[in-house]
Amino acid sequence: MQKMPLKYYVLFTLPTILAFLIAFLIPFLAGIGLSFTEFTAVTDAEWVGFSNYIRAFTEDQTFVNALIFTVKFAVVSVILINVFAFLLAVILTRKVKATNIFRTVFFMPNLIGGIILGYIWQLLINGILINFGVDITFDAQYGFWGLIVLMNWQMVGYMMIIYIAGIQAISPELIEAAKIDGANTWQILKNVTIPMVMPAVTICTFLTVANSFKLFDQNLALTAGAPDRASAMLALDIFTTFYNRNGYEGVGQAKAVLFFIIVALIVLLQLRLTRTREVES
Repeated sequence: MQKMPLKYYVLFTLPTILAFLIAFLIPFLAGIGLSFTEFTAVTDAEWVGFSNYIRAFTEDQTFVNALIFTVKFAVVSVILINVFAFLLAVILTRKVKATNIFRTVFFMPNLIGGIILGYIWQLLINGILINFGVDITFDAQYGFWGLIVLMNWQMVGYMMIIYIAGIQAISPELIEAAKIDGANTWQILKNVTIPMVMPAVTICTFLTVANSFKLFDQNLALTAGAPDRASAMLALDIFTTFYNRNGYEGVGQAKAVLFFIIVALIVLLQLRLTRTREVES
């Protein structure tokens, strides 16, 4: 087969490279630079070294609180979403009537925007809590579990589709061989199905971890960080620091850089752990 000349590679990849540089890499590097300055606009940035990073942990305790809140939320939501999604995938890959309808229904919440979801669930949860004389902003724990319910309702169907694809890719001969060897349903699930869908587990865990840490729209609409920013997650805390506090633009930018580092390290660790458990089909 004739190889494509190098000039054509350059021609076809240049627009993508330029878009990546202009829309991501250059602003990203500029943002890192601004995190070491005090500024109100890009043109008046004054170098202050690591001062903004120190202030993020000393003057502004909301960042530490938001980090702890977000980590707790991520752990609970990632586990619940993947467990529920996998169980639904197992059920809907068996001979169940109206399987396609169920798949569509479970997937539909993922098509609704985060802000809309936040307001919908705020009305639903407040409709229940009002009977006890409180609302979702009365205590940070209400907001925490409200976000867990919302995130599960939105993401389970999406992850379920990925798990279904992974289960359906398992060779029927492999399942048949396990049955011939005398394996029961639980043994097949534990020793055949789960190891064979580990690539899907890697993808779903990556998506749920990333989305849990980056959650913003739903947090803003559901609680807006109330009470007293106790239910604010990292993305909302960064937004509030940058746009709602005069003189804290540099601190907000430093928080954003720290946020990127934290999420990148956690995601890379997760990918490494789950990929080591993948088996060849």
